[in-house]
Amino acid sequence: MPNTPDSAWMHAIESFLLDESSVEAIRLDPASKKVEMATLGRVDGELLQAKLAEVLRAIDAKWLKEVPEHTAMLEVSQKSGVVQIEKPSCSTAPKFWKWREFEWPEADDIEKESDDEWRLLAVQAAVCGVSLVLGWFFGHPAFFVASLIAGGWDAAKDAWENLREGRLDVHFLMLAVALGAVVIGAWEEGALLLFLFSTSGALEHFVLYRTHREINALTKAAPKLAHVLLPDGQTEDRDVHALRIGDVIVVKPDELFPVDGIVTSGLTAADESTLTGEALPITKEAGAAIFGGTLNLWGLVQVRVDKPATQSALAKIITLIQTAQHMRAPSQRFTDRFGTRYTILTLGIVAVMFFVWWLGFGILPFENTAASKSAFYRAMTLLVVMSPCALVLSIPSAILAAIAWGARRGVLFRSGAAIEKLAEVDVVAMDKTGTLTEGELRVTKVESFPAGHEEDVLRIAVSLESNSNHPIARAITRFGQEQGIAAEKLAEFHSIAGQGLRGRTDAGLSYVGRRELIKDSVLGGALAGIPDAPLGFSEVWVLHEQNIGRILLKDEVRPGSRAVLEKLAADGVLTVMLTGDRRAASTEVAKQLGLSEVRAGLHPEDKVAVIRELTQQGHRVAMVGDGVNDAPSLAAAHVSVGMGARGSDAALEQSDVVLMQDKIEKLLSARRISHHARAIIRQNIVISLGSVIVMAVASLFGIVPLTLGVLTHEGSTVLVCLNSLRLLFENE
Repeated sequence: MPNTPDSAWMHAIESFLLDESSVEAIRLDPASKKVEMATLGRVDGELLQAKLAEVLRAIDAKWLKEVPEHTAMLEVSQKSGVVQIEKPSCSTAPKFWKWREFEWPEADDIEKESDDEWRLLAVQAAVCGVSLVLGWFFGHPAFFVASLIAGGWDAAKDAWENLREGRLDVHFLMLAVALGAVVIGAWEEGALLLFLFSTSGALEHFVLYRTHREINALTKAAPKLAHVLLPDGQTEDRDVHALRIGDVIVVKPDELFPVDGIVTSGLTAADESTLTGEALPITKEAGAAIFGGTLNLWGLVQVRVDKPATQSALAKIITLIQTAQHMRAPSQRFTDRFGTRYTILTLGIVAVMFFVWWLGFGILPFENTAASKSAFYRAMTLLVVMSPCALVLSIPSAILAAIAWGARRGVLFRSGAAIEKLAEVDVVAMDKTGTLTEGELRVTKVESFPAGHEEDVLRIAVSLESNSNHPIARAITRFGQEQGIAAEKLAEFHSIAGQGLRGRTDAGLSYVGRRELIKDSVLGGALAGIPDAPLGFSEVWVLHEQNIGRILLKDEVRPGSRAVLEKLAADGVLTVMLTGDRRAASTEVAKQLGLSEVRAGLHPEDKVAVIRELTQQGHRVAMVGDGVNDAPSLAAAHVSVGMGARGSDAALEQSDVVLMQDKIEKLLSARRISHHARAIIRQNIVISLGSVIVMAVASLFGIVPLTLGVLTHEGSTVLVCLNSLRLLFENE
């Protein structure tokens, strides 16, 4: 497809369709802001909506002016302003598609809606409460009627929508109790119930608003316009979604970087706190990576666009967080049971108990006496205390708060399950390079044999390695620049898989690579008296017609690695290093850090085997890696933790938890909030389920007045919400 501004939106749609196996086609009507998707099989509508949201935000009517007829993978058609994009399929497949309509979100919709909703509910609760007080004071039914209407309005809307879909929920139960209270003349109790119910509803939505506000701080960081550098040296403002890969943009001081890219000119520092939670300035010079949504602090720089706006690190993080809000935790499945079936069961029990009290115990059906409340009054009390409002909120409220806490501190939980699973871990397996070590090799020494030709050895290495993207090549090239060594022009260049590089300059033929590369050459005998690289060092050999030498590099241990491992050991967690490096070098690093166990010389499949072995022994294993070479072992672990999402797309895609900074210390932060969230979930379940059981049993003996039942029911709901809200204010 053509790479033009008018077709740039197709990249986002194509990625979305190819990633979602259950989605076969999508229809877009930008004029009326309508979107439909054709699906096969069972799908999670909320989860699809969350994943679709960021894609749709990137699409506007002006980007659909020119619609390509097809792409490499998709078929595209347009009719009456509606664009349809579909995967290749057989002619009969569309007969089995189920078309579903989804919302086309606007900017800040989630936060604005939750803000408006909790404020509206708060006003309704206030009106309900004031009318209730006036009713008590003046004793006029009109005030109670006003209180009932204000307190039950929102519940009535929700109950009606659910009834139309064949579902019953707690809103229906609350309205039934309020109506029952009115029938037996207990106006005060009915109004009090709806006042407390509407107040707890307002508080629940306030908790969600605070959570969404924390999360949407990332969304607001995404810039809308970019200054594109034109061939004549002028700039023009262009929507970020119209930027093409290869465009050069100008970013001024105190502006946000619009997209991911590479600095081509200028010097500055960036505040990447929106992405990583770390507010320390990061120096950015020519060749440095830039991340969309981060702040340019003081310099004027030119940046080459590397990725479309919808594929930037920030956009992916936003999408993952939005998706995480809809992915249920294991314990949430427990509360998912309390839907229509539980409501029907509750209504059945209440109906049976009404007749048991009336016909079995001879209690008057509807008339209260000084000695005893009526059977209907007791049934309404039982209905109130059995309503599972607090239980339904106990887990999702805590999970959302934990996700928001992590998002602001550089810890990305991809799902509620990740939060709970991380707290269960008793073994942490870690890759060495890039996890326990910095992952950035540094040249420590250049040697020549015989001595005296070190500069020539470095020049040859720089000339060949400047054409490679390997971490070792980057380290040698960077060191050469620092030493003022210029790369020579190559007449020939060839990469030897798994061995090194071959190239020809004006000075002749050269090889750069592993020791084995030199051993197999005619000069292999020259290595006989040269010892292996010292422990902890890597070596790169240089072979030339006139020179032979090597470059020693070292990967430094992360400053915080030892403290993290000591803390894990103190918590009773076994730590294991899984690395493909030499055993001697790995053992040296393990001694420095105090690791419990080292498994060295491993291939990716060997790491998977180790994790499976630990799992079969009954351990819950967390794998911490860079998300690229460690992808198989990340997938095999009970919970996977990716390091450094800024530099690795695979870390975002493979990991359950992503540590947004290159800091292993964030693993402790993630475990801490995971433990706290799990503790709060348990507290919430005890509070909510305990109050239901205790009050239900008490109601069966008729010793709980309706007012106390209402206060206990709504009080537990409020307490659960407040308890979950504590997570937002946890210190790191």
